[in-house]
Amino acid sequence: MSFDPDSCISSTEQLAELYRAPNRLVAEKKAAVLDEASVGILERSPFVLIATSGDDGSLDVSPRGGPAGFVRVLDERHVAIPDLNGNNLIDSLRGVVATGRAGLLVLVPGKDETLRLNGAAWVVTDPAVLDRWDDELRRPTTAIVVRTDEVFMHCAKAFRRGKLWEPSSWGDLADAPDGLDILKAQGLVESNDAATREFLEQGYAADLADDAPE
Repeated sequence: MSFDPDSCISSTEQLAELYRAPNRLVAEKKAAVLDEASVGILERSPFVLIATSGDDGSLDVSPRGGPAGFVRVLDERHVAIPDLNGNNLIDSLRGVVATGRAGLLVLVPGKDETLRLNGAAWVVTDPAVLDRWDDELRRPTTAIVVRTDEVFMHCAKAFRRGKLWEPSSWGDLADAPDGLDILKAQGLVESNDAATREFLEQGYAADLADDAPE
């Protein structure tokens, strides 16, 4: 092990001793319905992270993107995320089917605060849900519906620490490895040369084109 096992926290009581109690605003911020501002964020968000777990304890966090508002608000307690073209591992869908739970982190570019949604979840094929994307995207095969058992604002500190939306900080990170570099390091492709990069880009373009409405 790269750390001392004796340093591991073994109880929630021991953990609580290390941190100050949250203030009232934080402690009471979780709601069970979508308010007007939360709906406004969902209607403007083009990017969501969805967290799921399998019945074997496996975990998955998957990025989902689309036109602003692609996560549809069904009512004050439910939202729906379309299943668009991906890698067909369908880990998120498997997790929802296995455990019936999901968590969402909803982002709007340039906004440091984010919206969090946690709750019961289902993979659905209901035409009344799947037809909601006909105007902007192809009709998905399935959609994940999440019930908003918890709705709350997540503060801006992480985004500000990381300078996520500050273009002046991006140049320092320009030499970071990209996805193809990872595939090469893992031995899944022989080269990360221009031809292989072009092949990868063509795959992205084809899948994105398939997401367009018919």
